Amino acid sequence: MRAESNTSRRGAITGSALGAVGVLAFSMSLPATRVAVGDLDPWVVAFGRAVGAAGLAALYLWARRVPWPSAGQCRRLLVVAAGVVVGFPLFTSLALTASTAAHGAVVIAVLPGLTAVFAVLRARERPPTLFWVASGAGVVAVLIFTTVGSGASAAPAVADLFLLAAVVLCALGYAEGGALARELGGANTICWALVLSAPATVAITAVAAVRTPPHAGPVAWLGFAYLTAVSMFLGFFAWYAGLARGGVARVGQLQLAQPLLTLGWSALLLGEGVTPAAVAAALLVLLCVALTQRIRAARVVPPAGGNRRPSHVPTAPGPDPRRSAARR
Repeated sequence: MRAESNTSRRGAITGSALGAVGVLAFSMSLPATRVAVGDLDPWVVAFGRAVGAAGLAALYLWARRVPWPSAGQCRRLLVVAAGVVVGFPLFTSLALTASTAAHGAVVIAVLPGLTAVFAVLRARERPPTLFWVASGAGVVAVLIFTTVGSGASAAPAVADLFLLAAVVLCALGYAEGGALARELGGANTICWALVLSAPATVAITAVAAVRTPPHAGPVAWLGFAYLTAVSMFLGFFAWYAGLARGGVARVGQLQLAQPLLTLGWSALLLGEGVTPAAVAAALLVLLCVALTQRIRAARVVPPAGGNRRPSHVPTAPGPDPRRSAARR
């Protein structure tokens, strides 16, 4: 029992570390998108980055001789693709043509909570009540800071609808991908999702590029390159592996720090000031994240049917026949 407990604890710690790497990688997605759509068509940004990442994914799968997923896994990979390959990039690109990255962080702040909800629905996890309390407190802290402390102005209603759609689809893709990564591995999950969606993303990118030929400066292309190589590809290697090892709901709460990191990148790269309220909010959010990470990892509910002995109840060892014979 002690060995199993230690193994589970090490897996949770490793999952949190990998998840933190993923959050750091994704924290620049909104600023990079904002820069890219300033010169490029949002449809080119949304689907073009998926095309480029699909090329990298195909090379990765070919080099490692990864076998094809099963039919059932392919269906689940399409759910992942709908969320993180198509849905989130498309709707954030459309929203950020009329909204700021700071305002986008307001809506994106609810992503951890929705990810936990989909973890219950899709990954069959059951986080305890204290987990929901800590997660909710972190979301409230982020929302208060981004709406009051950052001074972001209200965005158009259409942009908010786009952002909400992006968050819902992204949370679904995170939960489904984290559960599927337990079978395929984090890197293979995002790679297959990119490859399977490539026919659609290539076609849409071609149509968008013909309709609006891309003409952009080096800064916009640099943002596009980051979205392709990091936000759509390498970041998911760590993120899905972390969700698989540490639990979708639990590791997903690390996203509470993402809006604050996004604003930090904005301050560093765009010269925006960081207020004392930002420091206070960051400390409060980090406290909530630390609390969710200390809570026991969420348990996956086994399928119905069959008599199963609870895993936490040790099985009493039977008598040793050799000792019985010696006594006789």
